[in-house]
Amino acid sequence: MEIFQQLSGGFAYVIGWTPLFTIACGVAFGIFVGAMPGLSPSMGVALLVPFTYAMDPELAIILLAAVYLAADYGGSITAVTINAPGTPAAAVTAFDGYALTQKGQPGIGLGMSLIASTVGGVFGTLVLIFFSGPLARLAASFQPAEYFAIAVFGLTSVSSIGGKNWGRAILMVLLGLLLNTVGIDPISGVSRFTFGLAELYNGFSLIPVLIGLFAISEVLLQIDEGKLDTQPIDVAAAEWPSFWDYLRTGPTILSSSLIGTIVGVFPGAGATIASFVSYDIAKRTSRTPDKFGTGCAEGVAAAEAANSSSVGGALVPLLTLGIPGSASTAVLVGALMIHDVVPGPQLFESHPRIVYGLFASLLIANVVLLAMGLFGSRLWIQVCSVPKRVLYPLIIAVSCVGSFAIRNSMFDVASCVAFGVIGWMLRRNSFPVVPIVLGMVLGDVVEMNFRQAVLIGGYNTFVTRPVCLGILVLATLSIVVPKLVKRMKAHS
Repeated sequence: MEIFQQLSGGFAYVIGWTPLFTIACGVAFGIFVGAMPGLSPSMGVALLVPFTYAMDPELAIILLAAVYLAADYGGSITAVTINAPGTPAAAVTAFDGYALTQKGQPGIGLGMSLIASTVGGVFGTLVLIFFSGPLARLAASFQPAEYFAIAVFGLTSVSSIGGKNWGRAILMVLLGLLLNTVGIDPISGVSRFTFGLAELYNGFSLIPVLIGLFAISEVLLQIDEGKLDTQPIDVAAAEWPSFWDYLRTGPTILSSSLIGTIVGVFPGAGATIASFVSYDIAKRTSRTPDKFGTGCAEGVAAAEAANSSSVGGALVPLLTLGIPGSASTAVLVGALMIHDVVPGPQLFESHPRIVYGLFASLLIANVVLLAMGLFGSRLWIQVCSVPKRVLYPLIIAVSCVGSFAIRNSMFDVASCVAFGVIGWMLRRNSFPVVPIVLGMVLGDVVEMNFRQAVLIGGYNTFVTRPVCLGILVLATLSIVVPKLVKRMKAHS
């Protein structure tokens, strides 16, 4: 009963003009940050930190958390409409979302992403409120061996992403892992594949690579195929998901929300891994797995529910243990420290108003996100009606500006263009580019935790630790079993 009393106190504080206005501003800015290629959720949160110096601690954390929550949804807008994911997690959304737009159904993708994001955000927040303690203790008990196993399990989703071309998909994920080794070795400090270029000491930045592989390559592919005609879309007559569409995808949204929350709890995992894993599981358990990747609303729902629910999961270790679960929560730690608030076990007793005010504000922020999404969706769909002779140069310009904004480096702009050309060549020859992103996202997690696990317990640690061994066995079965079943069906 105490938690409900504290939560009611949080709502009593949040239900006021100033907190509500703060939440609305945070959500609006978060949507903009997420939709703009090159501006990640963590960057959006960091940009607003200086503006919170003079604010009360409660309002400061409410504002930054609202930006964090909304940015994950914002990434789906450009992912669905122009195949330019605003955030790394939205790369999975683009897989089916942009396919729906190409079929003349952008409203299906936008509507499904909005509802799935809202449900996922509420689910993750509720888990944060009621189960943060046990989940934090679970995350704290994991060692590098378990994190390595989780990353390997995430890599197995490539077999679902690749579909019939799963062999090529595995080749592409290996390319992503190889690209991730460029730079300074995180343990020995030796430079790898830098060829004397100082710009490569930190490796390839993920955002320019992502923008190039998706946005630039899409423009080049469309020009190569001569698809320069624009089909005007009647917004009033545009098809949107029906109530039954939402009801039919309900189980997928709920299961993906659960997966996203659990993955988000583990430090370093984040929304991108949550999206890949939930998409993989949704495809494997679907009655129509062949539709995934061709414009399936269920695929959009799985990706968006997972990346939004991971926000609540990532806040679990932050608030209870003082351990940031993602890049955005790492910025939140800094913001809390600025206001002399130390996250950790004592936070709930020393600053209950901040904690439960945050809980209440996250629930309200999801409602505000839904309202803004419903209001703006019919405006965002107009992007699809912009003449392609205008849209394509605009996409290239925004992509270059977004890439430059990461590190103020022209090298990142050149990387974006180069990977755009590479992505175009790969897609021309039916090689999927999504697995490259998966390999780059999980590369650091796989390498660091594998080497740390070996240094701590030797190579046999992956077998002697039951949880690690169990996850690795599941990862192996997730690839082998579907192939065996398909082969048995082919011979029967």
